[in-house]
Amino acid sequence: MRAGEMRNTSLHPEGMGGGGWRHRLGNALKTTVLLAGLTALLLVVGERLGGPQGLIVAGFFVVVMNFASYWFSDRIALAMHGAQPLSYAEAPWLHAMVERLAARAGMPKPAIYLLPTRTPNAFATGRNPEHAAVAVTAGLMDILDRRELEGVLAHELAHVKNRDTLIGTVAATLAGVISYAAQMLFFFGGSLLSRDDDEDGLAHTLGNLGVLLVAPIAATLLQLAVSRSREYGADATGAQLCGDPDALADALLKLERGAELMPYDRAPATSHLFIVNPLSGGAIMGLFSTHPPIPERVRRLREMSALTPRSPRAWHSAWA
Repeated sequence: MRAGEMRNTSLHPEGMGGGGWRHRLGNALKTTVLLAGLTALLLVVGERLGGPQGLIVAGFFVVVMNFASYWFSDRIALAMHGAQPLSYAEAPWLHAMVERLAARAGMPKPAIYLLPTRTPNAFATGRNPEHAAVAVTAGLMDILDRRELEGVLAHELAHVKNRDTLIGTVAATLAGVISYAAQMLFFFGGSLLSRDDDEDGLAHTLGNLGVLLVAPIAATLLQLAVSRSREYGADATGAQLCGDPDALADALLKLERGAELMPYDRAPATSHLFIVNPLSGGAIMGLFSTHPPIPERVRRLREMSALTPRSPRAWHSAWA
C-alpha cells in the first residue's frame, strides 16, 4: 500500500481495512463453522459419557449453550475474569479517550470494565458494536503512557468494528465447555471408560480415551483457526484509528514483557480474547499460541509507520 493510500484510509473510518462486508461475511461463516465443530465435539463427549441418553442430554445442552453463547457470551467472558464496570467518575480521561476513538470509528462508545489483576492486558467482547465492552487490567493502566494506551484501546475497538468480538467470545465459551466436558469424562471414573455389557469393551475404552485426549486439543485448534489472522487485522485497523502505529507497537512490547513476568492463567479458554497471550509458554507452546508472534506484529506496525512521512503528532492533528 502506498503512503498516500494509507493516509486516505486512515482518515476515513469507513475505509479502514478489515471492516468491510466481506470481512463480516467471513466472520459469520467462521462463527457458523466454529459452532458446528464445537457442537459435534460436545455431542461425541456426551455420547461417550452416557451413551444414547448422554447424547440426548448433550444435544439439549448444545442448544442452550449455542443460544447463550450468542446472546450472553460477552457477559460470560467478563464474569470469568471478575471484571467490574469502570465508571466515568473513576477515570473520566479514559472514558473520553474511548469515546473519541469510537466516534472516529463511527460506532457507539462501548462499556468499559476493569480487571483486578496486575498483569497488563486488555480485551474486547460483545456480539456487535451496539452491545460491546472493552476490558482493561489494572496492570495495563500502570505501565502504559496515554499514547500507548490509546493504541491498545484502538486495537480493541478495531476488533469491535471488524465484528471479531462475537466469534472470539463464542469460541471462548464453547471451548471452555468442551474442555470441561472432557474433564468430566476423566473424573467420572472407570464406569464411563468401559462398559460391562459391551463385547468390544477394550475398543470402547480406547475410544473414550481418544475423545478425552482429542477434545481439548480440537477445541484449541478451532480457536487457533479464527484467532491469529484477527490480530493482524485489528493491529492495522487500530493503528489507522489512533493515527500512531508506533504507539501500538511500543505498547505490544511492554505487554509482552509484562505477560512474561506476570502470566495470567485465569480462564485459559478466553486467552485468545486478549491483545497479547496472557499465558506463559516456551517455544513449543508458541506453536499452539492463539496469537501471532509479537515481533512480527511490531514489524508490520513499524512498516506501516514508515510508509508515511507524518510524525505521530501529525497523525493526531489529521484526526482533530
